[in-house]
Amino acid sequence: LLGAAELRRYRGAPGDPGLYLALLGRVFDVQRGRRHYGPGGAYSALAGRDATRAFATGDFTESGLVDDVSALSPQELLSIQGWLSFYREHYELVGKLVGRFYDENGAPTEALREAEAAIEEALKFQAESEQRKQQFPPCNSEWSSAKGTRFWCSTQSGGVSRGWAGVPRKLFRPGSEGSGCVCVRSTGPPWGHPPSSQHSDRGDLDNPHLQEYEGCPPLAEQCVLPG
Repeated sequence: LLGAAELRRYRGAPGDPGLYLALLGRVFDVQRGRRHYGPGGAYSALAGRDATRAFATGDFTESGLVDDVSALSPQELLSIQGWLSFYREHYELVGKLVGRFYDENGAPTEALREAEAAIEEALKFQAESEQRKQQFPPCNSEWSSAKGTRFWCSTQSGGVSRGWAGVPRKLFRPGSEGSGCVCVRSTGPPWGHPPSSQHSDRGDLDNPHLQEYEGCPPLAEQCVLPG
């Protein structure tokens, strides 16, 4: 266990006992990355302290080099999770920092439990988003003043490689305003149903969150909206 004052001694300067940094209260020995974290290195501001917030925001001012993560977005929390995995893999974990995330007995604080729960939630949301993208890949689109907006589907649209192209539909997501164009499978069973199940062979076309584009044939792989 280290206190904040003791950790400050580990900034890698001549005469310092070593080079440490803390992330979510975990203290890592980053001596191997001295050119990054030592004096004059691009990340030297992170040494000798817990500046977890800065790992997500990139704000290396004094007000940004703090350990408070309570106001971070899910995306920023995932960034912290990524850094934590990186340090665990490449550097030695040498202890815990007494303060926001660990008490004087080395037990997790409420702040750490909240941060870890928020990261867990962000990971779950990311997995769901990824699954949704597999089910409803985004359409390709282009706009021109002469023709308006063209949406179309291909087996690669939205960066999702698959064995079907699909047809363009508006997708309305619960809790979000507006809609986006997605490619929808138009044959076979609905998403998540086994091929052998009884179904109407319309893929996901009957999903209640979808709407056809006005003026476009229901099964056309492309759709042009004037204006």
